[in-house]
Amino acid sequence: MEKTLVIYYSAQGHTKAIAETIANNLGADTFEIEPKEIYTEEDLDWTNDDSRSTREHANPASRDVELVTTEIPNWSEYSTVIIGYPIWWGIAAWPTNSLVKKLDFTGKKVIPFCVSHSSGVGESDQLLKADANGGDWTECHRFYQDADDASIKSWTDQLA
Repeated sequence: MEKTLVIYYSAQGHTKAIAETIANNLGADTFEIEPKEIYTEEDLDWTNDDSRSTREHANPASRDVELVTTEIPNWSEYSTVIIGYPIWWGIAAWPTNSLVKKLDFTGKKVIPFCVSHSSGVGESDQLLKADANGGDWTECHRFYQDADDASIKSWTDQLA
């Protein structure tokens, strides 16, 4: 029996809500990406040149975010991995990349989705795929940050 895992990073709760709905729709397990140093509202203020996320955006070398864990229980049992993340400056929020770089996706179907108020997918899925070790990556699906259950179900019905 094939198993699906929904991995997600959510700084403000939007991606988490969508990831949980996806997991419920598909009967999948979930894994939350957690930075050791959580991003506060002040950290995420992209209009402030001195906010943490703005400084990290300006200096790509500082985007390697330390995570609480990169160990996913029963990783080898999952044949499909759905990865969700918010869009920051047209790319995946960097805690997502930090995890993707650590995992071996060989033999797994990888389905990315992103969440944004106004930005598109950008290069986010291609950059994640480039950071990943293997996997059969599909095109990313974008959800509006307040996506309703019907739009999420429409997408997950296509995956099932």
